[in-house]
Amino acid sequence: METTVKEFKHCNVIEVNGRVDSATAPQLAKVLDKACADGHFKLVLDLTKLEYMSSAGFRALLATQRTCKRYNRGEVVLAAVPVRIREALELAGFTELFKTFDNAIDAVGNF
Repeated sequence: METTVKEFKHCNVIEVNGRVDSATAPQLAKVLDKACADGHFKLVLDLTKLEYMSSAGFRALLATQRTCKRYNRGEVVLAAVPVRIREALELAGFTELFKTFDNAIDAVGNF
């Protein structure tokens, strides 16, 4: 798994490439935690190149969403979610917790 962070005026875009499983989920959690620790609470996760995400990855997303929404500071939104991962999010009941957009440009425009 690889991540790329792009900082914009109103939010950060984090591109996630590859597979997020129990071995790589802690790495994703560190990237997300660092963004929050640096004071960035409006996050766009660009999942265009994501191949797979396990429940460990979903837990990292949920923990970050809680941190970002605390005190109404911001939120995590998902962009370009692949069909198979979108189905897994629906099964886990996460579609109500995260706004999703067709592409990163629309997601950034949300902020």
